[in-house]
Amino acid sequence: MKTRPRIAAAIAAASLIALTGCGANAGATNASANDFPRKGKTVELVVAFSSGGAVDTAARLIQPILEKELGTNVEVINKPGAGGQIGYTQLTSAAPDGYTIGATGSPSVVVSPLDPARGAKYTRDSFQPLARQVIDPTVIAVQPDSPYTTLKELLDAAKANPKSMTASTTGLQTGEHFAMAQIQEATGSEFAPVHFSEGASQATTAFLGKHVDILVANVSDVVDLTKQGKARVLGVMSAEKAPSLPDVPTFKEAGYDLIAGTARGYSAPAGLPDEVAEKLETAIQKAIEDPAVVQKMNDLGLQTSYLSGEDYKQFWAGQEEDFKKVLPLVQKTD
Repeated sequence: MKTRPRIAAAIAAASLIALTGCGANAGATNASANDFPRKGKTVELVVAFSSGGAVDTAARLIQPILEKELGTNVEVINKPGAGGQIGYTQLTSAAPDGYTIGATGSPSVVVSPLDPARGAKYTRDSFQPLARQVIDPTVIAVQPDSPYTTLKELLDAAKANPKSMTASTTGLQTGEHFAMAQIQEATGSEFAPVHFSEGASQATTAFLGKHVDILVANVSDVVDLTKQGKARVLGVMSAEKAPSLPDVPTFKEAGYDLIAGTARGYSAPAGLPDEVAEKLETAIQKAIEDPAVVQKMNDLGLQTSYLSGEDYKQFWAGQEEDFKKVLPLVQKTD
């Protein structure tokens, strides 16, 4: 007769232990999030392109301010290749604990998971956007001694002799590749793309070595080249003139209503604890909007265009829908 009370007592005790254990685990999880980042534990900032390009430069500009705001080391890790896909794979494969974040740029981060042929192991939902930093318009540049002095002259020649001139991209289905597809669709002018999957610095080196005829790049990639007389920029694919290239006409001014560019920001693996996400977003916003960083970005030809994590997420979703429509243009065999 005394067996049942003993069993009941044992069950009650076991339940209490289980509940206490759950409470302790929950408390540990919350404590871990609240204690982020732990002193002495490095936050890695993955850049999916090689050093020296605009993505890498922007990341290194915000790095010291992130360290100050977070109170720990922030290390920029370059993982170039496959038009950004290698770095994005590493970013999204990391634990969503805040100790791995990454620079994310479209179209590459948006488009790579949309094309089954790319075999991407991530989707848009694999990322947790933290902030947008800039939009960097696309430009078309030629060698300083090129016979083409206007955008019209160049595009007319590319239309008359399709694929007779090579043009750089930073990889398959990147911003430069899409820009060339837009130009071809609108004007009939066709270049022969050469894909440099490690990023802008690799493409620029090829252009300077005269291994490609045309440099299709972003404003930030050509500001110094124009100052040094190493490139002649014929057009900017933006709604308004680039402040750092005041003498270069927009495509629209030249008679072509085309806009293209690269949007860049920062993201983490999806699933960050709210407290961690909030700390990272706050630190990144302060770094992006720091007056010294903004000025240095301006000097590079980059106009700061901050968006919060939520707004960047919505912007990203809108881009995904837009790129789905034009993806077939860059799926052809070159």
